[in-house]
Amino acid sequence: MFITDIRKEFYEVVANQRVALLVASDIDALCACKILQALFHCDQVQYTLVPVTGWQDLGTAFLEHKEQFQYFVLINCGANVDLLEMLQPDDDSVFFICDTHRPVDVVNVYNDTQIKLLIKQEDDLGVPSYDDIFRDEDDEEGGDSGNESEDGSEPSGKRRRFDEGAVERRIDRQRAKREWEARRREILFEYEQYEYHGTSAAVMLFELAWVLTKDTKDMLWWAIIGLTDQWVHDKITHMKYVTDIATMQRHVSRHNHRNEDEENSLSIDCMRISFEYDLRLTLYQHWSLYESICNSCYTTCIFKLWTLNGQKKLQEFLADMGLPLKQVRQKFNSMDMSIKENLKDVIEESSNKYGMKDIRIQTFGVHFGFKNRFLAIDMVHATAALLESTEKDESNSDNFIKALDSLSRGNLDRLHSGIDLAKKKLIAIQQTVASCICTNLILSQGPFLYCYLMEGTPDVKLFSRPMALTLLCKYLLKAFVHSARNKRCKLLPLIMAAPKDVEKGTVIVVGIPPESETSDKKNFFGRAFEKASESTSSRTLHDNFDTSIIELKTEDRSKFLDALITLLS
Repeated sequence: MFITDIRKEFYEVVANQRVALLVASDIDALCACKILQALFHCDQVQYTLVPVTGWQDLGTAFLEHKEQFQYFVLINCGANVDLLEMLQPDDDSVFFICDTHRPVDVVNVYNDTQIKLLIKQEDDLGVPSYDDIFRDEDDEEGGDSGNESEDGSEPSGKRRRFDEGAVERRIDRQRAKREWEARRREILFEYEQYEYHGTSAAVMLFELAWVLTKDTKDMLWWAIIGLTDQWVHDKITHMKYVTDIATMQRHVSRHNHRNEDEENSLSIDCMRISFEYDLRLTLYQHWSLYESICNSCYTTCIFKLWTLNGQKKLQEFLADMGLPLKQVRQKFNSMDMSIKENLKDVIEESSNKYGMKDIRIQTFGVHFGFKNRFLAIDMVHATAALLESTEKDESNSDNFIKALDSLSRGNLDRLHSGIDLAKKKLIAIQQTVASCICTNLILSQGPFLYCYLMEGTPDVKLFSRPMALTLLCKYLLKAFVHSARNKRCKLLPLIMAAPKDVEKGTVIVVGIPPESETSDKKNFFGRAFEKASESTSSRTLHDNFDTSIIELKTEDRSKFLDALITLLS
């Protein structure tokens, strides 16, 4: 059931209870979690935080906590499956679900007692009406027994009168039922066919804080990072991003205006958020300008930096801007102030000549005190790198806590270590993209493109994690579209596989929709993967909250792919 008054129906209900907080492993969920934690601290609400990486984790976490808790808050998980069927909870358990995954399961929508959805209904949800998908079974067979006696035998001594009218009525009812069921299947197939994402969970919970008049600048910054995560990982359309950015901008103006009169607005530990029309160069303020251009998806694809021609073009671009190589190759902080002051305008001017019309993007920046400045996009990359770190073989929950810590402004050391990891990750992605394109690893399989990273490829361990592999997949498809001569190939989706666990012999498989500026970001691979594994009895594990990411036994790969080709042709 959708909640209409988030304050009354959600917050006031849990405010006096102990709550289990089950949080998915993505940046938007982390930010939403930070906002909710801050609200709970305000009102001294007792809660237990449990990070969950997939459906199995969620099931285990629920089993461990169902005795102690009546109220469960699920962030970025649980909306797109029939949760009661999956968890089999007691009748008094109540689930509050704040999830961006769409479509929302119809049983969750129409359950009034145990499932409460913290989901914006302005998002174009298109939920089928109740009568189209549910009907009462009570009167299905009623009144059909006509004049048969209890045990079904004929009455003694009389010929059984056969009521033809009752038979016809039964046949009509059965036909109507069959037609209704066929129509129901059709409606559900259309509704559940594509997977996509709605309003950021962090933005939803920030709006709750605003309604409660408990919103702070920190909460606003977390909401901005949650929204930016959706843009960085390509989960929402550009139109949706721009609309939500405008909403955030109004909140930023309100907060900045409120703090103008406060004395501490210039103190060393103050926090200032500002709207920026900044460059699409990842981490450029924490790197050298040259390395940022070489490792940002946007510029790499426009220049085709994996070719010699592309490298030459880049040198021409730098010359056109009139920037000395010595300045461009040193850390951004060490560049001459005279160059830094009008750098954005200089880059934008030269970019237009090289076909980079949208080198600048609407985003937000933050100042912590006088020294530390971060862009929301940089925060997303740094936190994601910590969340999926493969450096020290730490557990998922250790990485989760580190990533959560990096979002607090008191933990800048952790954030800087995240930025260093993000640089390594971006370099690995660009090198992998270059080697895949130069060695023609992307194969056209008919209805889709396919790329498999072999065991032994450099940095292959990094891409055993879902977010890293999805980012690589998106960068690779963009690069392929820029380099391919065949126009048909440019309109195809991409499936990518990488080794997940060598000992178990499994690969992780990700499917993403075709690359286009006008794309609605709807992904049909979730349903296709399910059908393909059913038809070939492939050993797959659909454990990720995103249905377009699965695990597959390595030896079942070829039959699984064949089934997909047949299915999508």
